[in-house]
Amino acid sequence: MVSSNNHEVTRILRIDASGRKFSSLSREIADNLINRLEKKHSQAKVITRDLIDSQLPFVDQKMINAFFTPAVERTEAQNQHLEVSHTLIDELNSADIVVLAVPIYNFSVPAVLKAWIDLVCRAGVTFKFTENGAVGLIRNCRAYAIVTSGGTEIGSNIDFLTSYLKHVFNFIGIEDLEIIRADGRKNNQLKLELAMAQIDRLLEAKALAY
Repeated sequence: MVSSNNHEVTRILRIDASGRKFSSLSREIADNLINRLEKKHSQAKVITRDLIDSQLPFVDQKMINAFFTPAVERTEAQNQHLEVSHTLIDELNSADIVVLAVPIYNFSVPAVLKAWIDLVCRAGVTFKFTENGAVGLIRNCRAYAIVTSGGTEIGSNIDFLTSYLKHVFNFIGIEDLEIIRADGRKNNQLKLELAMAQIDRLLEAKALAY
């Protein structure tokens, strides 16, 4: 985790949500960002979670029952139902930086990313309720979300992805989330160049901040 003194980065979690395995702009930009982060944090280990390959389960009745059963009372079967959720949360908890590469599908998040969100948002595990409202439990982590689209402009009234992502990440405790834009009807080369210019500015600003 990031040290409060020197902010040492030891683990980077990369999450890919694009259905495209090839010719994916979000994956290409993520490759570039990861390369820059590895140069900056040479000792950091990169963990990759490709949601297309992961075949994450959707939340069902058995999983819900396990969620709300105290850990000491869970059956072996209930523990098995929660294995994937625990694995994803462990990946998130151990990360100092999260790089999320996500396209806008039909104005919102891909189904595979929604499945990931439903598995990592766990009451008493990644957030808790207090008399002052919900409090996120993921600490010392910052994130970059590379958001691509074929036409939807980020921040427009038909973009239902970015504000949702910001809310979800903040909800579980990741308040430092930067949106890297590769959106609209520009050609992919221009989107790539603009996104990389934004990444350079962000990394420079982070270096000055930390």
